[in-house]
Amino acid sequence: MTDDDAFELVLVSGMSGAGRSTAARALEDLGWFVVDNLPPALLAQAIAEVNDDLISDRLAVVVDVRGGKMFDDLTDALAQVRDMGIDVRILFLEAGDNELVRRFESSRRPHPLQGSGGILDGLGIERNLLGDLRSQADLVIDTSSLNVHDLRRKIDAAFGGDDLVALRATVMSFGFKYGIPVDADIVCDVRFLPNPYWVPELRDLTGLDASVSDYVTDADDAREFLDRMSGILDLVSDGYLREGKRYVTVAVGCTGGKHRSVAMSENLAARLVKHGVEVLVVHRDLGRE
Repeated sequence: MTDDDAFELVLVSGMSGAGRSTAARALEDLGWFVVDNLPPALLAQAIAEVNDDLISDRLAVVVDVRGGKMFDDLTDALAQVRDMGIDVRILFLEAGDNELVRRFESSRRPHPLQGSGGILDGLGIERNLLGDLRSQADLVIDTSSLNVHDLRRKIDAAFGGDDLVALRATVMSFGFKYGIPVDADIVCDVRFLPNPYWVPELRDLTGLDASVSDYVTDADDAREFLDRMSGILDLVSDGYLREGKRYVTVAVGCTGGKHRSVAMSENLAARLVKHGVEVLVVHRDLGRE
């Protein structure tokens, strides 16, 4: 095999219905050679074929539990690949049960593991089988509130291959009353800031509106928060990269995810860009009642 150090391997897995196919297509569009539902025992052979024949130096392999007993070979297959000196990154696609059930019902397809039970039964079995792999994931993306285009942008940011960008980040606003994002690496609470909701002329606006953003960021505490958060990310970025973590999700929350968290996420993202971080901004709960 040629230069193993230059070879990149991404293992794409996750819950059925969470967006594995979309992620695979996005990686393919970025120039990755993608193999879907490869039996794990053939992983080393696939790497050799792709690399030795100079097809590509970037391989993405989609694996899931449809392989049955073949899926049990994954741990040994990953160990074998790492023994070859290849760094494996694991991308795990996640979504909440309610959203996954809705997707299966809208597509009128059964869950591959539900058998004679219901969709929730299949999801429970699948979560149990994928638990160890999820715990090893380098990047977990919760697609519950993402559309296809949002997911593709996340894949582009994480695997676009721009060597000039040291760290890639997703800054996500959210509302605590809707739950903390499960894919967040760092969670920030900005409910200590004055709430524009109580200002009649700002209530129906959002943090994307200049008047709301100015109201939120005019507070001394807000500016200090932005300074400190951008400083913290600057501090930990070298450590993330040393550990092979090239992307981080920062979740910024307020009560409803409409005013403070949106404004602060936009302003934090702008500061990170100035520090050389490639940033994707996602407003998870914007538009909810």
